[in-house]
Amino acid sequence: MLALDKSKLCLKIIQERKAIDPVVLEIGGLTTIADYFLIASGSSSRQVQAISRHLDRRMREEGFKPYGVEGEQEGHWVLIDYGDVIVHLFYQPYREYYDLEGLWVEAPRLSSKGTVPEENADEDQ
Repeated sequence: MLALDKSKLCLKIIQERKAIDPVVLEIGGLTTIADYFLIASGSSSRQVQAISRHLDRRMREEGFKPYGVEGEQEGHWVLIDYGDVIVHLFYQPYREYYDLEGLWVEAPRLSSKGTVPEENADEDQ
């Protein structure tokens, strides 16, 4: 499966558990650590943990086992490494504090539907 398709699959799965403000960043042209970051929030640590567990279960059903999972016990910032796609799930105050979107401001963004790059979305309307 292509990295873009994997990021879209992760996006779809976290939306099943009502992840807040998901953003897919295409970071492959800026770093070698991954091709995509998926960043999303939960309204509580418990919701972040639930989203993380749901993503892990559903991705395993699709044949993808994470290389690593960090932070799930606390539920403030959970990082799930699928190799070419890294998922960052935050309890909202931690997302604001760490501001990964700000750190990766040069990375092209996909819409929450995983289709149209956000910087080109206005051109289509």
